[in-house]
Order: sequence, then structure tokens, then C-alpha cells
Amino acid sequence: MSRRASGFVGVWAEMQRQQQRQREAEARQQREYARQANAYQRHVAQSHKEFRHAEARRRTEELEAQVIALQGLLAAGCRAPAFRASSVMRSADLQPFAPGPLATPLPMPDPNQYRAQGGWTANRRAQAEAEARARFERDRQAAQAAEAQRQHQLAAYQREHTRWAETQLAEVRRHNAGITEVTEGVRGRDPESVVEYFTAALYSSGAWPEGFPRQVVAAYDPAARQLVLDWQLPSYDVVPESKSVRYMPTLDQDKETPRPVGQRRALYREIVAQCLLLVLHELFAADEFGALETVAANGFVDDHDPATGRQAHIFLATVMAERSVFSGLHLEQVDAVSCLTDGLRGQLAARPDQLGSVRPARTPEDVGNRVVTHGGDEEPDLYEMDPIAFESLVAELFRAMGMQAVTTQRSNDGGVDVDALDPTPIRGGKIVVQVKRYRNTVPPTAVRDLYGTVQDAGANKGVLVTTAGFGPGSYNFANGKPLELISGSELIDLLHRHGLRGRLGEGGRPARPRPSAATTPPADYNVLGMSWSGRVALDVCALVCAGNRVLSDDHFVFFNNPRTPDGAVCALPATPPDKAAIRVSFDALPANADRLVLVAAVDPEVNPEADLSGFTDARIRLLDPAMTELGRLEVSDGRPRETALVLGSFRRRGSGDWDFVLGGKGYAGGLEQLIRDYGIDVD
Repeated sequence: MSRRASGFVGVWAEMQRQQQRQREAEARQQREYARQANAYQRHVAQSHKEFRHAEARRRTEELEAQVIALQGLLAAGCRAPAFRASSVMRSADLQPFAPGPLATPLPMPDPNQYRAQGGWTANRRAQAEAEARARFERDRQAAQAAEAQRQHQLAAYQREHTRWAETQLAEVRRHNAGITEVTEGVRGRDPESVVEYFTAALYSSGAWPEGFPRQVVAAYDPAARQLVLDWQLPSYDVVPESKSVRYMPTLDQDKETPRPVGQRRALYREIVAQCLLLVLHELFAADEFGALETVAANGFVDDHDPATGRQAHIFLATVMAERSVFSGLHLEQVDAVSCLTDGLRGQLAARPDQLGSVRPARTPEDVGNRVVTHGGDEEPDLYEMDPIAFESLVAELFRAMGMQAVTTQRSNDGGVDVDALDPTPIRGGKIVVQVKRYRNTVPPTAVRDLYGTVQDAGANKGVLVTTAGFGPGSYNFANGKPLELISGSELIDLLHRHGLRGRLGEGGRPARPRPSAATTPPADYNVLGMSWSGRVALDVCALVCAGNRVLSDDHFVFFNNPRTPDGAVCALPATPPDKAAIRVSFDALPANADRLVLVAAVDPEVNPEADLSGFTDARIRLLDPAMTELGRLEVSDGRPRETALVLGSFRRRGSGDWDFVLGGKGYAGGLEQLIRDYGIDVD
């Protein structure tokens, strides 16, 4: 009994152990499944996280690449090939006639392949031969019909190709004849042809990024050889609002880091300047016919006017560039804003992101609308012009510039020859104009008298226009005051820019500025590039001296006298990292000159309350004509309450070599006090 019971218990126990092992195996399997599932979930989560991180990095790299492309817009555009009329000519080489299988004649049946087979009797053989001839004749007729069909199709295809070729050739000849007609018109200074040619140059350019607008309105003034155009600029949105993208795993979302507002505004202002410089580059580069002497380019955006809320063209920048000046620029190295505003004397809105506008000097609508002649078809000589007619011409110039202007009565005019009103908001207002038809330099007393007239009349500004020029004393007195001095050469340039006419002697030819040293440099020269830390705006000047006295007023190189008469010293547009640059040919300096003095002064128009405490870490780079740095010269830092400083001087030694001597003398009275020490009369 016990043995049977123990046997049953043993079986039951074994079954329990097997069930236990099965449950344990299932538990292990479930744990393995759970482990694998958890591992898979971790892998999926890690993969998702890595993907989102990679996607954030990709978007950041795209933003950085976009900004780099915008910053290098001008440099990249300068590397693009120039537009040529030949590039849009079409080739007369057409695809030759290719009939394919239709060109191959179909094979005719071979009679030898149709011999009678069999036949033991004469009748049977005759019947077989008749059947063979019938088959041959049937196949021959079918082959001839197919060949006739091939020849018919071939002829039709050839006629179709001939018609297509004639149509294509006629279109090519018509297109090429149109291009030839346009180029001949450009050579002949035909306004419509010139506008069509240079508009095509801008439209076909590959220098502009995808998405940039290409709207242009242009007109050509053949008398002045000037192209005037309005070019649409990209909006503020072209600068990415985000600086970078970062993935946040805890929230499982991307976070965009905004670009600093100041950085975005500065970049947009740089883009606006680059666009106008690139337009000028493409136009002058495309001019293989010599049709352009100057280009007046106005950059606008099509947006809502902040003042009226209406859709309008808002001009953010304007520049008028001469070919001779523009060709001397190294566009791939310039700071676009400085080049546009300082090197080319253009205007750029201080806040283009807020649609702050500038007033173009000339627009396409102005071309041909205000052309006035005095004295027949010849350029009138301003020296010989009747004084009243000369005042009327100056008034007409101000009207051509968009102002209201009338001449005053000859008596009781209070020293005012022309009353002008600038309608521009904020910076406009009443302007009093005095006109001096002189042959010699206008004395500083005339400038002081104008300043008194401005104060007595309660005017916003005074302008002194002359057929002669001004000395340093006049310019220094006017500096920082609401006065503008227009010399004879500047007057002629303004007249021609606005469709008016005039000359200063020269045997009946229009007076043109003499070739400057900037465009015809001496064979051997150096460039002195000056840089400093701090935000103070400075004018860097040079004096050619004998001892402590400047040779003459014309040997003082500053913002209103950019070069000496012999071209040995000349101010240049600075290229980064320099903030100012002067070109010097030491061998070309006058024999009686023994030193070249370099000075810096606070610009009273930009920083009227500043002193030289913000002038630190200053240095002068000595560069060769290829702009390779030869050495560096350290100069003294500025000091509080001083507004002008002698940086140092190059002095001629007995051996003929030039050595640099560190300066350091400061002046609280600014540039006016400094140049008095060197013999320049500013009274």
C-alpha cells in the first residue's frame, strides 16, 4: 500500500517539478521578451534623439551657410563672369536630318529564292514553276509598295524637317539680328538700346541668390553717358531671424535661438550696400562699348510706407558712381557700407530694417525732364555767364534735385541769392544759398558771412556755391556747422548729373575733374592703413611740411582736399581691417619737403561731444601696392578732453631715407587748432 502511494506521490511530484520548470522557463522567456522590448524602446528613443539632434545641427548649419552666403554676396558676385552680348546669341547649327530606319531602302525579293521544287512530270514541273513565279511576283509587288511607302514617308519627313529648320534659322537670325541691333544702338548711345542691353545684363546674371527680387526701372542720359536705375532690394526677412536650433530632449521639441537684433540689423544694412555695389559692378563689367561714364543706382523695397500705410517704393540707398573711381576699387576686400557711403559718397539709410528712407539724387523719371541749356547748343562758360543767369542756373539745379528754389531780388536780399526749401521730413527745411562767380579761391570771410546770414534768416542750412574753390580755413570753419561748400568742379559735376549744362573755361569743352591720383597712382608708392579700437569716428589727415610748416594749403590732405597737387599723397577708401588709408609716394614728394605729418581728429558731425579717450590700440600698417603688409607702426593713444592728435611723422634723413617718429601731442581745440600750429590760417 505504501509503495503504491509513494509511486503516485513520486509521479505527482515529478509533474509538479516539470510544471515548475515550465513556469520558470516561461518567466525567463517573458523577462527576455521584456528586456528585448525595453532595449528596443531605448534604441528607438536613442535613435529618435540622435535624429532630432542631427536635424537641429543640420538646420543650424543651413542658417550659418545662409548668413555666410549673404555676407559674401559681393565677393561671390565679383567672381561671376561679366555679361556679354555674344552670350545671348543663338547658334545657327541645327540638328541634322536623321531619318533613322527610313533612310535604308527595303530589300527586293531575289528570283533565285523562288525556284520550283519537285515535280516528276512535265505538267507538274510547269505548275510548280508557275506557282513560284506567282509567289515571286506577289512578294515583289508587296516589296515595291512598301518601298514606295518608305520613300513617301521619307520625303514627307524631310519636308517637315526642312520647314522646321527654316523656321528655326529664321528665329535664330531674327533673334541675333535683334541682339546686333541692340548692340549697335548701345554703340550709338541710343537710350532704348542702352536700357534694354543693361537690363538684360542684370536679369541674366547668375550672381544673385535664389529668391532675390530682380525688378528694375532704368533710363539713359546720352549727353551725360549716365544710366539711372531703380533696383529692387530684398526685404528685411532675407536675414534669418534664428541664429541656431537646439533640440530639447525633455520636451521633445526644437528651440530656436533668436539672432541678436543688432546683428540682424547690421547684416541687413550690409546686404543693402552689397546689392548696390554688385549692381554697379555688373553694369560697368558689362559695358564693353564704353556707353557708361556714370551710373546712378537707387535701391528700393516694395513695402508699406510707415508714414501713410500705403504700398510704395521706399528707397533705402542711393549712389552715383563714376567709372574711373569705381574701377579703382577692390570690391572683394572692401567693407560694403564704408565703400558705399565713404568711398563712393552714396547714401544709406541708418535703419533700413525700419524702412528709413533716403532721397535719390536722380531717378529714371528725371532723365530728360529737366534738361536746360543756356546760350544755345554749346556748354555755357560759367565764368562768362551773366550773373543773373548764373543765379538762375543754380536755382534750376536745386529744383532738379527735388527742392523748391527761387532767386531773390537784386536789392535788399540780405546776402541771399537763392531761397531754397527742402521738403524732406526731419532733415529738410529752409536753405539760403549764396553764389560766388569767382576765379580765385573764396576767402574764409565769405563763409563766415554766410554763417551769419543763416543765423539771421533762421534757416536750417546755408550753401555757398562758387566757380572757384575753398581753402582749408573755409572748410575748417564750416566743419560741424550747418554749412555746405560747393566748389567749381563739384558744381559742374552736379549740373551734369541732373541734366544741366556748364563748363569752366577750357576752350569750350565741359570742365571735367582732372584724373585723380587715386586712379593714376605713381609707379612706386606705399599705403598707410590706420586702425584703432573704440567707437569714436575720426578724420585721418596728412600734412606735407618743410620743418613745422605745411608747404601750402593744397598740401594739407583731408576730407575736402583728398590729394596734393602732385598726387604724391592721396586719401583712399579703407579696406578691412583698416579704418582709414592714405597712399604716399615718398619719392614723388617735393624736394623741399622733409616730413609727412599724420594727424587724427574727432569728426564733429558724427561725434560732436566725443574726445580722443575712445582712441586706443592705434597702429599704422605699411603696405606695398599689392596691399601686402611690410610692417606696423605703433602710435600714441588718445587722451580725455583732447579732440585732435599728432600720430607721428615720416622724416627725410640726409641719406634720402624716411624714418617714422612717434607723435603724441594733443589738442583740445580740434583740427582747427592743430593746423594753426603748422601755418594754416583758418581765420
